[in-house]
Amino acid sequence: MQHVDSYLAQHREAHLEELKEFLRFPSISALSAHKEDMVRTAQWLAAALERAGLENARILPTAGHPAVYAEWLHAPGAPTALVYGHYDVQPVDPLHLWETPPFEPSIRDGKIYARGAVDDKGQVFAQVKAVEALLRTEGRLPVNLKFLIEGEEEIGSRHLPELLEQHRDLLRADVVVISDTSFFAPDVPAVTVGLRGLVALELTLRGPRRDLHSGVYGGAVQNPLHALVQLLASLRSPDGRILVEGFYDKVRPLSPEEREAWARLPFDPEAFREEVGAPALFGEAGYTPLEQVWARPTLEINGLWGGFTGEGTKTVLPAEAHAKITCRLVPDQDPDEIYERVEAQLRKNLPPGVTLEVRKEKGKGRPVLTPVDHPAVRAAFDALRETYGKEPVPIRSGGSIPIVESFATILGLPAVLMGFGLPNENEHAPNEHWDLAQFDGATRTLARYWHKLAAALGPGARG
Repeated sequence: MQHVDSYLAQHREAHLEELKEFLRFPSISALSAHKEDMVRTAQWLAAALERAGLENARILPTAGHPAVYAEWLHAPGAPTALVYGHYDVQPVDPLHLWETPPFEPSIRDGKIYARGAVDDKGQVFAQVKAVEALLRTEGRLPVNLKFLIEGEEEIGSRHLPELLEQHRDLLRADVVVISDTSFFAPDVPAVTVGLRGLVALELTLRGPRRDLHSGVYGGAVQNPLHALVQLLASLRSPDGRILVEGFYDKVRPLSPEEREAWARLPFDPEAFREEVGAPALFGEAGYTPLEQVWARPTLEINGLWGGFTGEGTKTVLPAEAHAKITCRLVPDQDPDEIYERVEAQLRKNLPPGVTLEVRKEKGKGRPVLTPVDHPAVRAAFDALRETYGKEPVPIRSGGSIPIVESFATILGLPAVLMGFGLPNENEHAPNEHWDLAQFDGATRTLARYWHKLAAALGPGARG
């Protein structure tokens, strides 16, 4: 693969300038003001895919932001891989914390700073350049490739399941490959084999039909805020165990081998505590921090509001109180079942004097676990090992990519999560960046991966 590495090295500066173009688009899917920017970004990406040598690049419309498709299908009998990623990015607030403007890419200390640098424009771009390098140096690819890059991942991939259903034949493949995850550490390459699932809900407690004077009515009427605090406290014990009836019934236990492997990873709990700035770590008893984040479910309160929160004092007894809750789920929990169990627990423990409304939010996803011994996963290990000269490790992620489960249920595709970010690169935060050494490693590894995948899956794949 020296010819590929040489091509990538010779064209690195040009590739970085092209990446900067991609990063300049303010493709913020959550904000309606950027609707036209989303379309312009998709158009730019379709053109970039064609410049790289892929064919039939097109915009796939959805009821929301469009997706981008392209293909190269000239390897008869070879496996077919679907490359998935996203071109949308998170909002940039708070803007004043950025050292340089979020959509004016800046290279400092070997890192490129911009919104989307690592999540996920940079990693998508690395996929494109790896294909370009192979086509320019070898004239063909060892596998058939299809690219599907969406514009709504940061808002829960709202319309992608419908798109997958609509384009089943177009997207037919043997495996989906995703570069939207990270190494375990800068010197520890990794393949992510598990993602937690997600279910989200919002609850509203209503008491009196209007806000009341707390001096005139306080003590005789239930305060929805007090009731909310009492109700939320009933969901989790002081030691972190979730008290929702049946919540843990389907949780798949960790194997002793997996626990031993994770214990060998270079993880420092004290450094982790310092990184997050907490006075102490806290989590479910009997599990290490990695086990808590990767393989145990959670129930978290994400927001509380109600009553008066302005400057000074207002002696009000509020009419309503609200909370947002999310649960991260692990194999084999079902999001719909967990939602029903949480709602039932809330209704069971509802204090007197208030009514309860529970609403399921969008963006649910099932947990995902790909077998470590799957041939496509083993091919990823082989490619990483060849590039970095180190033994990669299988890891899980505490986060969720809900659409991964949709690829499995709608298209029947196993997922290979081979990302090249690093921990603490500020995705979703000010000063997001990506180490350019990781960009270099990503393009080299991905070019190797397509050869490894062709050998691993062999002839007779869907093609």
